[in-house]
Amino acid sequence: MNETEGLRFRRLNRPQIITDDRQEPRYKGSSTYSGKVFRVTLVSLGGFLVLPLLVVIFILESPIQPEILSLNEPPVMMGCYEPNLKLREAERLFEEQITGPESLANIGDVLYTGTADGKIVKLVGRRSHVVARLGKPPCGSREEEPSCGRPLGVRVGPNGTLFVADAYLGLFEVNPTTGEVTRLVSGGQLVGGRRLSFINDLAVTQDGRKVYFTDSSSRWQRRDYLHLIMEATADGRVLEYDTETREVTVVMENLRFPNGIQLLPDEESVLVAETTMARIRRVHVSGLNKGGMDTFVDNLPGFPDNIRPSSTGGYWVAMSAVRPNPGFSLLDFLAQRPWIKKLIFKLFSQEVLMKFVPRYSLVVELHDGGVCTRSLHDPHGLVAAYVSEAHEHDGYLYLGSFRSPYLCKLDLSKV
Repeated sequence: MNETEGLRFRRLNRPQIITDDRQEPRYKGSSTYSGKVFRVTLVSLGGFLVLPLLVVIFILESPIQPEILSLNEPPVMMGCYEPNLKLREAERLFEEQITGPESLANIGDVLYTGTADGKIVKLVGRRSHVVARLGKPPCGSREEEPSCGRPLGVRVGPNGTLFVADAYLGLFEVNPTTGEVTRLVSGGQLVGGRRLSFINDLAVTQDGRKVYFTDSSSRWQRRDYLHLIMEATADGRVLEYDTETREVTVVMENLRFPNGIQLLPDEESVLVAETTMARIRRVHVSGLNKGGMDTFVDNLPGFPDNIRPSSTGGYWVAMSAVRPNPGFSLLDFLAQRPWIKKLIFKLFSQEVLMKFVPRYSLVVELHDGGVCTRSLHDPHGLVAAYVSEAHEHDGYLYLGSFRSPYLCKLDLSKV
Protein backbone atom coordinates (compact mmCIF):
# COMPACT_ATOMS: atom_id res chain seq x y z
CA MET A 1 0.00 0.00 0.00
CA ASN A 2 1.43 3.29 -1.11
CA GLU A 3 1.20 6.57 0.79
CA THR A 4 -1.87 7.86 -1.11
CA GLU A 5 -3.89 4.69 -0.49
CA GLY A 6 -2.91 4.67 3.21
CA LEU A 7 -4.15 8.22 3.68
CA ARG A 8 -7.46 7.36 2.04
CA PHE A 9 -7.90 4.32 4.36
CA ARG A 10 -7.25 6.33 7.51
CA ARG A 11 -9.83 8.95 6.46
CA LEU A 12 -12.53 6.28 5.86
CA ASN A 13 -11.90 4.58 9.21
CA ARG A 14 -11.46 7.68 11.34
CA PRO A 15 -13.12 7.05 14.79
CA GLN A 16 -16.37 8.95 15.40
CA ILE A 17 -16.80 10.98 18.57
CA ILE A 18 -20.27 10.59 20.14
CA THR A 19 -21.40 13.63 22.08
CA ASP A 20 -24.52 14.49 24.18
CA ASP A 21 -25.56 17.00 21.54
CA ARG A 22 -25.88 14.29 18.93
CA GLN A 23 -27.99 12.07 21.28
CA GLU A 24 -30.37 14.82 22.55
CA PRO A 25 -32.87 14.63 19.71
CA ARG A 26 -33.29 10.88 20.33
CA TYR A 27 -34.58 11.34 23.94
CA LYS A 28 -36.18 14.76 23.89
CA GLY A 29 -39.63 13.54 22.95
CA SER A 30 -39.63 10.88 25.69
CA SER A 31 -38.56 13.35 28.40
CA THR A 32 -41.30 15.81 27.45
CA TYR A 33 -43.93 13.07 27.60
CA SER A 34 -42.82 11.94 31.10
CA GLY A 35 -42.95 15.51 32.39
CA LYS A 36 -46.49 15.94 31.11
CA VAL A 37 -47.60 12.70 32.76
CA PHE A 38 -46.07 13.81 36.08
CA ARG A 39 -47.77 17.20 35.94
CA VAL A 40 -51.15 15.70 35.06
CA THR A 41 -50.81 13.18 37.90
CA LEU A 42 -49.87 15.90 40.37
CA VAL A 43 -52.79 18.13 39.35
CA SER A 44 -55.22 15.20 39.52
CA LEU A 45 -54.00 14.21 42.97
CA GLY A 46 -54.31 17.80 44.16
CA GLY A 47 -57.83 17.91 42.77
CA PHE A 48 -58.81 14.76 44.60
CA LEU A 49 -57.50 16.25 47.85
CA VAL A 50 -58.82 19.79 47.42
CA LEU A 51 -62.26 18.94 46.02
CA PRO A 52 -63.56 17.26 49.20
CA LEU A 53 -62.21 20.19 51.23
CA LEU A 54 -64.07 22.65 49.00
CA VAL A 55 -67.23 20.57 49.38
CA VAL A 56 -66.85 20.71 53.16
CA ILE A 57 -66.22 24.46 53.15
CA PHE A 58 -68.94 25.56 50.77
CA ILE A 59 -71.64 22.87 50.91
CA LEU A 60 -71.72 21.20 54.32
CA GLU A 61 -73.36 23.16 57.10
CA SER A 62 -71.53 23.82 60.34
CA PRO A 63 -73.20 22.37 63.44
CA ILE A 64 -72.61 25.66 65.26
CA GLN A 65 -73.67 29.23 64.53
CA PRO A 66 -71.11 31.19 66.55
CA GLU A 67 -71.44 34.79 67.53
CA ILE A 68 -68.67 37.36 67.67
CA LEU A 69 -67.54 37.47 71.27
CA SER A 70 -65.66 40.34 72.89
CA LEU A 71 -63.24 39.31 75.63
CA ASN A 72 -60.77 41.58 77.35
CA GLU A 73 -57.08 40.88 77.00
CA PRO A 74 -56.28 38.11 79.49
CA PRO A 75 -54.64 39.24 82.74
CA VAL A 76 -50.89 38.88 82.92
CA MET A 77 -50.05 35.73 84.87
CA MET A 78 -48.02 37.36 87.59
CA GLY A 79 -48.56 38.28 91.21
CA CYS A 80 -51.29 36.03 92.60
CA TYR A 81 -51.56 34.25 89.25
CA GLU A 82 -47.83 33.57 88.96
CA PRO A 83 -47.41 30.03 87.54
CA ASN A 84 -46.16 27.37 89.94
CA LEU A 85 -46.19 23.58 90.32
CA LYS A 86 -48.19 23.33 93.55
CA LEU A 87 -50.91 21.08 92.15
CA ARG A 88 -48.24 18.54 91.27
CA GLU A 89 -47.84 17.94 94.99
CA ALA A 90 -51.26 16.26 94.90
CA GLU A 91 -51.75 12.52 95.29
CA ARG A 92 -53.94 10.57 92.90
CA LEU A 93 -56.66 8.46 94.55
CA PHE A 94 -58.96 5.70 93.29
CA GLU A 95 -57.06 5.58 90.02
CA GLU A 96 -58.89 3.48 87.41
CA GLN A 97 -61.72 2.83 89.89
CA ILE A 98 -63.76 5.90 88.94
CA THR A 99 -64.01 8.05 85.83
CA GLY A 100 -64.99 11.68 85.70
CA PRO A 101 -65.61 12.51 89.38
CA GLU A 102 -66.91 15.97 88.46
CA SER A 103 -68.06 17.12 91.90
CA LEU A 104 -67.38 16.04 95.48
CA ALA A 105 -69.18 16.22 98.81
CA ASN A 106 -68.38 14.78 102.20
CA ILE A 107 -70.39 13.46 105.13
CA GLY A 108 -67.87 13.21 107.92
CA ASP A 109 -64.75 11.74 106.37
CA VAL A 110 -66.63 9.85 103.66
CA LEU A 111 -66.51 11.39 100.20
CA TYR A 112 -69.27 11.10 97.63
CA THR A 113 -69.13 11.80 93.91
CA GLY A 114 -70.89 11.12 90.62
CA THR A 115 -69.13 9.29 87.79
CA ALA A 116 -69.26 9.17 84.01
CA ASP A 117 -71.16 5.85 84.07
CA GLY A 118 -74.18 7.36 85.83
CA LYS A 119 -73.37 6.21 89.36
CA ILE A 120 -73.26 7.90 92.74
CA VAL A 121 -70.37 6.38 94.69
CA LYS A 122 -68.90 6.73 98.15
CA LEU A 123 -65.16 6.66 98.66
CA VAL A 124 -63.96 4.93 101.80
CA GLY A 125 -60.31 4.16 102.46
CA ARG A 126 -58.92 3.13 99.11
CA ARG A 127 -62.09 1.63 97.68
CA SER A 128 -65.18 3.00 95.95
CA HIS A 129 -68.69 1.66 96.62
CA VAL A 130 -71.80 2.24 94.52
CA VAL A 131 -74.59 4.02 96.39
CA ALA A 132 -77.07 4.44 93.54
CA ARG A 133 -77.44 4.51 89.78
CA LEU A 134 -79.47 7.34 88.27
CA GLY A 135 -79.88 6.09 84.71
CA LYS A 136 -79.87 2.79 82.88
CA PRO A 137 -76.96 0.89 81.31
CA PRO A 138 -75.32 0.50 78.88
CA CYS A 139 -72.92 3.38 79.44
CA GLY A 140 -69.66 4.52 77.94
CA SER A 141 -70.47 6.07 74.58
CA ARG A 142 -71.67 9.48 73.50
CA GLU A 143 -74.94 8.00 72.25
CA GLU A 144 -75.63 6.20 75.53
CA GLU A 145 -74.91 9.13 77.84
CA PRO A 146 -78.45 10.63 77.89
CA SER A 147 -80.03 7.35 79.07
CA CYS A 148 -77.09 6.33 81.26
CA GLY A 149 -77.11 9.69 82.99
CA ARG A 150 -74.22 11.98 83.89
CA PRO A 151 -74.17 13.20 87.52
CA LEU A 152 -72.39 16.54 87.81
CA GLY A 153 -72.95 18.77 90.87
CA VAL A 154 -73.24 17.00 94.26
CA ARG A 155 -74.18 18.63 97.59
CA VAL A 156 -75.11 17.49 101.08
CA GLY A 157 -78.51 18.66 102.32
CA PRO A 158 -79.44 19.56 105.93
CA ASN A 159 -80.89 16.09 106.56
CA GLY A 160 -77.76 14.26 105.49
CA THR A 161 -79.06 13.35 102.04
CA LEU A 162 -77.27 14.03 98.79
CA PHE A 163 -78.64 16.46 96.23
CA VAL A 164 -77.42 15.60 92.75
CA ALA A 165 -77.66 17.45 89.43
CA ASP A 166 -77.66 15.06 86.48
CA ALA A 167 -77.00 16.73 83.13
CA TYR A 168 -79.77 14.78 81.38
CA LEU A 169 -82.04 13.19 83.95
CA GLY A 170 -82.68 16.12 86.32
CA LEU A 171 -82.31 16.92 90.02
CA PHE A 172 -82.28 14.07 92.54
CA GLU A 173 -82.19 13.50 96.26
CA VAL A 174 -80.26 10.37 97.21
CA ASN A 175 -80.19 8.63 100.57
CA PRO A 176 -76.50 7.74 101.05
CA THR A 177 -77.35 4.92 103.46
CA THR A 178 -80.15 3.09 101.67
CA GLY A 179 -79.44 4.23 98.11
CA GLU A 180 -83.04 5.38 97.68
CA VAL A 181 -83.36 7.86 94.82
CA THR A 182 -86.05 10.56 94.54
CA ARG A 183 -86.36 12.65 91.40
CA LEU A 184 -87.12 16.29 92.19
CA VAL A 185 -86.97 17.84 88.72
CA SER A 186 -87.04 15.99 85.40
CA GLY A 187 -84.47 16.76 82.79
CA GLY A 188 -85.90 17.90 79.47
CA GLN A 189 -89.02 19.44 80.99
CA LEU A 190 -90.19 22.86 79.84
CA VAL A 191 -89.53 25.73 82.24
CA GLY A 192 -90.26 29.25 81.09
CA GLY A 193 -90.84 28.04 77.54
CA ARG A 194 -87.47 26.29 77.19
CA ARG A 195 -86.27 22.78 77.97
CA LEU A 196 -83.80 21.85 80.66
CA SER A 197 -81.14 20.40 78.37
CA PHE A 198 -77.87 20.69 80.32
CA ILE A 199 -78.40 20.72 84.09
CA ASN A 200 -75.00 21.35 85.62
CA ASP A 201 -74.44 22.36 89.24
CA LEU A 202 -76.59 23.11 92.28
CA ALA A 203 -76.59 24.77 95.70
CA VAL A 204 -78.93 24.05 98.63
CA THR A 205 -80.03 26.49 101.33
CA GLN A 206 -79.27 25.60 104.94
CA ASP A 207 -82.91 24.76 105.70
CA GLY A 208 -83.21 22.67 102.53
CA ARG A 209 -86.18 24.68 101.29
CA LYS A 210 -84.60 26.02 98.09
CA VAL A 211 -82.30 24.41 95.54
CA TYR A 212 -80.65 26.74 93.03
CA PHE A 213 -79.20 25.17 89.91
CA THR A 214 -77.70 26.03 86.56
CA ASP A 215 -78.98 24.90 83.19
CA SER A 216 -76.01 25.60 80.93
CA SER A 217 -77.99 25.60 77.68
CA SER A 218 -81.41 24.85 76.25
CA ARG A 219 -79.84 24.18 72.85
CA TRP A 220 -76.82 21.99 73.65
CA GLN A 221 -76.47 18.93 75.85
CA ARG A 222 -73.49 18.06 78.04
CA ARG A 223 -72.07 15.72 75.40
CA ASP A 224 -71.79 18.76 73.10
CA TYR A 225 -70.22 21.10 75.66
CA LEU A 226 -67.45 22.20 73.27
CA HIS A 227 -70.11 23.25 70.77
CA LEU A 228 -71.64 25.40 73.49
CA ILE A 229 -68.31 27.03 74.33
CA MET A 230 -67.43 27.73 70.71
CA GLU A 231 -70.87 28.95 69.73
CA ALA A 232 -70.99 31.18 72.83
CA THR A 233 -74.75 30.74 73.00
CA ALA A 234 -76.41 33.05 75.53
CA ASP A 235 -79.21 30.64 76.45
CA GLY A 236 -78.06 29.49 79.89
CA ARG A 237 -80.14 30.04 83.04
CA VAL A 238 -80.16 29.96 86.82
CA LEU A 239 -83.27 28.33 88.26
CA GLU A 240 -84.86 27.76 91.65
CA TYR A 241 -86.59 24.62 92.90
CA ASP A 242 -88.84 24.92 95.94
CA THR A 243 -88.84 21.60 97.82
CA GLU A 244 -92.20 22.40 99.47
CA THR A 245 -94.23 23.66 96.52
CA ARG A 246 -92.19 21.59 94.02
CA GLU A 247 -92.22 24.52 91.64
CA VAL A 248 -89.35 25.42 89.31
CA THR A 249 -88.87 29.08 88.40
CA VAL A 250 -86.35 31.00 86.33
CA VAL A 251 -84.12 33.31 88.37
CA MET A 252 -81.78 34.59 85.64
CA GLU A 253 -81.40 33.92 81.94
CA ASN A 254 -79.33 34.83 78.87
CA LEU A 255 -76.06 33.64 80.40
CA ARG A 256 -73.23 32.15 78.36
CA PHE A 257 -72.54 28.69 79.75
CA PRO A 258 -73.50 29.16 83.43
CA ASN A 259 -71.60 26.40 85.18
CA GLY A 260 -70.69 26.16 88.89
CA ILE A 261 -72.96 27.80 91.46
CA GLN A 262 -72.35 28.71 95.12
CA LEU A 263 -74.63 30.35 97.70
CA LEU A 264 -73.22 33.31 99.58
CA PRO A 265 -73.48 33.19 103.41
CA ASP A 266 -76.53 35.46 103.58
CA GLU A 267 -78.27 33.21 101.01
CA GLU A 268 -79.62 36.27 99.20
CA SER A 269 -77.37 35.73 96.21
CA VAL A 270 -75.39 33.06 94.41
CA LEU A 271 -72.10 33.13 92.56
CA VAL A 272 -72.32 31.68 89.07
CA ALA A 273 -69.37 30.78 86.85
CA GLU A 274 -70.07 32.08 83.35
CA THR A 275 -67.53 29.84 81.69
CA THR A 276 -67.50 31.20 78.14
CA MET A 277 -66.97 34.75 79.38
CA ALA A 278 -64.17 33.83 81.83
CA ARG A 279 -65.98 35.54 84.70
CA ILE A 280 -68.15 34.96 87.76
CA ARG A 281 -71.50 36.69 88.15
CA ARG A 282 -73.43 37.40 91.35
CA VAL A 283 -77.14 36.70 90.92
CA HIS A 284 -79.51 38.02 93.60
CA VAL A 285 -82.08 35.31 94.39
CA SER A 286 -83.88 36.95 97.34
CA GLY A 287 -84.02 40.16 99.34
CA LEU A 288 -84.32 43.71 98.04
CA ASN A 289 -82.14 43.08 94.99
CA LYS A 290 -83.91 39.88 93.90
CA GLY A 291 -83.78 39.50 90.14
CA GLY A 292 -80.65 41.60 89.76
CA MET A 293 -77.17 40.60 88.71
CA ASP A 294 -73.67 42.07 88.87
CA THR A 295 -70.12 40.87 88.30
CA PHE A 296 -68.16 39.29 91.15
CA VAL A 297 -64.94 39.00 89.14
CA ASP A 298 -64.23 39.61 85.47
CA ASN A 299 -61.48 38.59 83.08
CA LEU A 300 -60.17 35.52 84.89
CA PRO A 301 -56.94 33.87 83.65
CA GLY A 302 -58.93 30.77 82.72
CA PHE A 303 -62.42 29.42 82.12
CA PRO A 304 -64.13 28.74 85.48
CA ASP A 305 -65.98 25.57 86.37
CA ASN A 306 -67.27 24.77 89.87
CA ILE A 307 -67.10 27.15 92.84
CA ARG A 308 -66.79 25.88 96.41
CA PRO A 309 -66.17 27.60 99.79
CA SER A 310 -62.70 27.76 101.33
CA SER A 311 -61.91 27.56 105.04
CA THR A 312 -60.63 31.14 105.04
CA GLY A 313 -63.96 32.62 103.99
CA GLY A 314 -63.19 32.72 100.28
CA TYR A 315 -64.04 30.52 97.33
CA TRP A 316 -62.13 27.90 95.40
CA VAL A 317 -62.56 28.16 91.62
CA ALA A 318 -61.35 25.35 89.37
CA MET A 319 -60.26 25.86 85.76
CA SER A 320 -59.12 23.19 83.29
CA ALA A 321 -58.12 25.60 80.52
CA VAL A 322 -56.28 28.90 80.87
CA ARG A 323 -55.78 32.08 78.85
CA PRO A 324 -51.98 32.37 78.96
CA ASN A 325 -50.55 35.87 79.00
CA PRO A 326 -47.81 36.06 77.91
CA GLY A 327 -48.66 33.36 75.43
CA PHE A 328 -51.34 32.41 72.93
CA SER A 329 -54.94 31.77 73.97
CA LEU A 330 -56.72 29.76 71.28
CA LEU A 331 -60.22 30.46 72.59
CA ASP A 332 -59.54 34.19 72.84
CA PHE A 333 -58.17 34.17 69.30
CA LEU A 334 -61.28 32.42 67.96
CA ALA A 335 -63.71 34.60 69.92
CA GLN A 336 -63.84 37.29 67.22
CA ARG A 337 -63.42 34.90 64.27
CA PRO A 338 -66.67 32.94 64.02
CA TRP A 339 -65.93 31.83 60.44
CA ILE A 340 -62.88 29.91 61.65
CA LYS A 341 -64.97 28.25 64.34
CA LYS A 342 -67.52 27.14 61.75
CA LEU A 343 -64.80 25.72 59.52
CA ILE A 344 -63.16 23.87 62.41
CA PHE A 345 -66.40 22.14 63.36
CA LYS A 346 -66.97 21.12 59.76
CA LEU A 347 -63.63 19.35 59.69
CA PHE A 348 -63.14 17.90 63.18
CA SER A 349 -65.13 16.11 65.86
CA GLN A 350 -65.29 17.32 69.46
CA GLU A 351 -62.96 14.55 70.62
CA VAL A 352 -60.34 15.51 68.04
CA LEU A 353 -60.63 19.19 68.95
CA MET A 354 -60.09 18.42 72.64
CA LYS A 355 -56.62 17.18 71.75
CA PHE A 356 -55.73 20.66 70.49
CA VAL A 357 -56.80 22.41 73.71
CA PRO A 358 -53.67 22.73 75.86
CA ARG A 359 -54.03 21.05 79.24
CA TYR A 360 -53.38 23.37 82.15
CA SER A 361 -54.98 22.90 85.56
CA LEU A 362 -55.51 25.98 87.69
CA VAL A 363 -57.26 26.47 91.03
CA VAL A 364 -57.58 29.97 92.49
CA GLU A 365 -58.88 31.16 95.84
CA LEU A 366 -60.95 34.33 95.60
CA HIS A 367 -62.23 36.57 98.39
CA ASP A 368 -64.64 39.50 98.57
CA GLY A 369 -64.57 41.62 95.47
CA GLY A 370 -63.11 38.76 93.47
CA VAL A 371 -59.63 39.41 94.88
CA CYS A 372 -57.22 36.55 94.21
CA THR A 373 -55.35 35.46 97.34
CA ARG A 374 -53.56 32.37 96.05
CA SER A 375 -53.37 30.10 93.04
CA LEU A 376 -52.32 26.50 92.50
CA HIS A 377 -51.06 25.34 89.10
CA ASP A 378 -50.24 22.19 87.17
CA PRO A 379 -48.97 23.24 83.73
CA HIS A 380 -49.79 20.56 81.15
CA GLY A 381 -51.97 18.74 83.71
CA LEU A 382 -49.32 16.14 84.44
CA VAL A 383 -50.74 15.12 87.85
CA ALA A 384 -54.15 16.78 88.13
CA ALA A 385 -55.76 16.96 84.70
CA TYR A 386 -59.12 18.40 83.60
CA VAL A 387 -59.92 19.77 87.07
CA SER A 388 -63.58 20.68 87.54
CA GLU A 389 -63.83 21.34 91.28
CA ALA A 390 -61.74 21.97 94.38
CA HIS A 391 -63.47 20.68 97.52
CA GLU A 392 -61.82 21.50 100.83
CA HIS A 393 -62.13 19.20 103.83
CA ASP A 394 -60.03 18.84 106.98
CA GLY A 395 -56.95 20.62 105.63
CA TYR A 396 -56.97 18.87 102.28
CA LEU A 397 -58.12 19.98 98.86
CA TYR A 398 -59.85 17.25 96.88
CA LEU A 399 -59.78 17.86 93.13
CA GLY A 400 -62.61 16.59 90.96
CA SER A 401 -62.26 16.07 87.22
CA PHE A 402 -64.79 15.91 84.42
CA ARG A 403 -62.91 13.19 82.52
CA SER A 404 -59.86 11.85 84.42
CA PRO A 405 -59.99 8.28 85.87
CA TYR A 406 -59.10 9.46 89.37
CA LEU A 407 -59.41 12.30 91.84
CA CYS A 408 -56.56 14.12 93.56
CA LYS A 409 -55.84 14.99 97.20
CA LEU A 410 -53.65 17.96 98.06
CA ASP A 411 -52.27 18.71 101.54
CA LEU A 412 -52.80 22.47 101.87
CA SER A 413 -50.23 22.74 104.66
CA LYS A 414 -47.53 21.86 102.14
CA VAL A 415 -48.40 24.49 99.56
